[in-house]
Parts: sequence; structure tokens; C-alpha cells
Amino acid sequence: MVLSIGPIISLIAGILILVMPRLLNYIVAIYLIVIGLVGLFGNRL
Repeated sequence: MVLSIGPIISLIAGILILVMPRLLNYIVAIYLIVIGLVGLFGNRL
């Protein structure tokens, strides 16, 4: 079973936003940075 990092991070971010709505800005920023890194480095992560 191969898991992609995008959906896992999305799930974690969604749960954290529900629990602590104030973290929304930080979670979105971290998510975008991680997705950018995955896009740049591909499968090397």
C-alpha cells in the first residue's frame, strides 16, 4: 500500500483546524510549503 504525503497532510491539517481554528493560517502556510517541497523534489522525500 503506497500512501501519498498530500492527502495525509490534508487530513492532519483539517483535524487541527477543527480542533484549534486559530491555527488556520499556520497550517495553510505549512501545508503550502510542504506541497511546494514535494513538487520541487518529487519522490526524493
